[in-house]
Amino acid sequence: MNARSIAPPRQVGAPNLSVQAHSVSRALNLIGDRWTLLLLYCLFLGQGRFSDLLEMTGMARSVLSKRLRRLEEAGLLRRRRYQQHPPRDEYLLTERGADLHDVACAVIAWDRRWHYDARSPMHRLRHVGCGREFTPQQRCAACGETIHAREVEWRAGPGAGLDPHPGARAHRRSSIAAEDIAATQPLMQRSFEILGDRWTAMTVAAAFYRHRRFGEFQEALGIASNILSERLARLVELEVLERGDEARDGYRLTDQGLDLFPIIVALLRWGDRWLAGRKGPPLLLFHRSCGQPLVPVVGCDRCGEEVGQGEMRLSGAMRKRLLGDAASAPAPAGGRGS
Repeated sequence: MNARSIAPPRQVGAPNLSVQAHSVSRALNLIGDRWTLLLLYCLFLGQGRFSDLLEMTGMARSVLSKRLRRLEEAGLLRRRRYQQHPPRDEYLLTERGADLHDVACAVIAWDRRWHYDARSPMHRLRHVGCGREFTPQQRCAACGETIHAREVEWRAGPGAGLDPHPGARAHRRSSIAAEDIAATQPLMQRSFEILGDRWTAMTVAAAFYRHRRFGEFQEALGIASNILSERLARLVELEVLERGDEARDGYRLTDQGLDLFPIIVALLRWGDRWLAGRKGPPLLLFHRSCGQPLVPVVGCDRCGEEVGQGEMRLSGAMRKRLLGDAASAPAPAGGRGS
C-alpha cells in the first residue's frame, strides 16, 4: 500500500470560506506556531514560572504573556499560586496539555532520526522504565507493530464534512532565530521549522491524504496561492517533499517526509479527543497489518515497554546544563503538574 491510497474523501467544489474538517488542522490552529511549541517544550521540562520561561525562550514579556494567555484560554495550561507577597503564579499543563505527550514523543523520534544533535536535551532522553537513552516508537495498541504510513488507511468518520476557514492569525507569523537560543539551549530546529508554522504543517498533512498537485493542496487547505507556493518550495528545500519530473506529477513525500507520519497520527488522536465535538472524529484510521482501528501508543525502542506520561527524563548532566540551578530537583520530561 502506498501513501497515495491513504486518503480521506475530499469535498469537491467546497466554498472558499470552508475547508475539510480535520482534527490535525484543528490541533495546529492551537499549537502550530514556533513560540507556542517552544513554550510547550519548556513546560514539558517542568519550567512554569514566568521568569524562567522568559530566560529559557528569550521572548519579549508581551509576547510571552499573550502566548500563555492563549494556551490558558484553550485549556492547555492552568495557574497555581506559589507566592503570596507579592502574588506570583506558575503555569502547569492541564490534562489536555499533558495529553500532547504522544505528539512530543513523535516529534522527538523524527528529529532524533533525521537531525540528531548530541547537544540537544530532547535527543538524549532516558526511559524511566529501563534507565536507558532511547528513541520513542509509535506502535499499534492492537498488534504492537510499529506504525508506518503505507500500512494505514483512512475512512470517513461521523464528523466528516466542512469546518469554517481558520482565517488569519491574530498575531504575526512567529520567527525564532537559531543563533538566539541554540547556543545555550539546543532545540529541535528542523521540527520547529516544519511544525511551528501552521500552513507548512498543514501542507505536510495534506500530502499524506493523496493531494499531489498545486490545485489539490489549495482546495483542501483554502490557502492563498502565494502562501502555498512559498510553503511547497520550502518543504522541497527541506527535503520533505520532492517534485516529479513533469508538472503533472506534482509533489510527493520523500522518505524523510513519510517519517513525519507518526506526528500526524498523534496530532489526529489529540484533536479527535479534545476538539472533535459531539459529531465525533472526521476521519477513522485502520491498521492494515491487523485490520483493527488504529490506536497509537508510545513504546521504548530499547526495552519494548510502553512509555507513559512522566516516563521520560533528562540525564542529570543534560538537565543541569539546560536548566542551571533549577535542575536541583529532578522532574520528568512530559510530566503533568499537580
